[in-house]
Amino acid sequence: MAKTDKIAAATVLAFEKKLVPSDGRLYGTRWEEGRTTDALRRNPELLKKYFDEQARKPEEEKVPLFQSLPLKLQEKSVRGTISNRLKKALQDDPAKLDAEVEKPNLQTVDSCALGSEHDTLKLSFTLKVLSGVEKPSACNSAEFAASYQQAADAYIQAEGFKELAKRYATNLANARFLWRNRVGAERIEVVVSVRNEGQQTAWTFDSKAFNLKDFDHNHSDVAALADKIAAALSGQTEFLLLTVDAYAQVGQAQDVYPSEELVLDKGNSKSKKSKILYHIDGVAGMHSQKIGNALRSIDTWYPVDEDSPYIGPIAVEPYGAVTNLGKAFRTPKAKADFYTLFDRFARGGELSQTEQHYVMAVLVRGGVFGESGKD
Repeated sequence: MAKTDKIAAATVLAFEKKLVPSDGRLYGTRWEEGRTTDALRRNPELLKKYFDEQARKPEEEKVPLFQSLPLKLQEKSVRGTISNRLKKALQDDPAKLDAEVEKPNLQTVDSCALGSEHDTLKLSFTLKVLSGVEKPSACNSAEFAASYQQAADAYIQAEGFKELAKRYATNLANARFLWRNRVGAERIEVVVSVRNEGQQTAWTFDSKAFNLKDFDHNHSDVAALADKIAAALSGQTEFLLLTVDAYAQVGQAQDVYPSEELVLDKGNSKSKKSKILYHIDGVAGMHSQKIGNALRSIDTWYPVDEDSPYIGPIAVEPYGAVTNLGKAFRTPKAKADFYTLFDRFARGGELSQTEQHYVMAVLVRGGVFGESGKD
């Protein structure tokens, strides 16, 4: 497609997200019993066989199915120590320093932990994959929309979302979405099941067998899952609905980490909680946004130099923002940001294969990308 710079700008331009995770719910369970019971429940034939066998046993020999329990939040009030950096005048005066550290640092916080009878965290959520990325949900320029759709159709025909789907599938298999709960786990297993009507496919992954730093592998089950995701993204199937159950053996009674709520108005009262965790109807939860951020952490194509070394996959964002490092890995100055690349892509300009992957991944993420008329 020939590049056409004269195509009118779309000042209203928006895309709906095509990877739609639900909030995650946290449960406490035991590694062997919890996984075995869930495997039975996922297979109606095996579950019926189990109940038939139990029905034939004497009452005293029947074994009930193991129950994973929803995790509740707990509120703690603790007396902490003063550990923040002190003013130099206090540091240089031992008497004032003693007086300062004697002050109690009173805190009320939410926490969450497994019960003493459980050694494994279970996180469950669903993921819907939608098609239609070639059509903006809002666009006030028919000329721009037609040009963009031509470019998107060409990408879908050539690539079929296979590379992006492989990376999304890998991030399901490697349990990146567990975030801090992944650290220090003895074993991690993820079960991904297709929930579309008439389909009973499921895959089980040993998450610790995957390298979090890249996507260079030829795992056959990941490839099978990726084919399903690619078919949905490219419109070969209307949608794909997955359930994801992750098991992390972190140890009996160990702390686990739901999402933390952003409290905009903390006020000055010391009686207020300094940390509020997320829950869904009383069950400890993980924000869908946090799960989505992990699933779209597939960008390994960002520019690398001495000032910006390779740090592994980062979340697909218009400026490659990594907030915990306070850094943007894709800057307009380097012409590597989404808007620079998208404007060329949508108007028929040439992009490399990896640049096209990045642009389409941002569009799968969704957002509002209209051009400002104030420049």
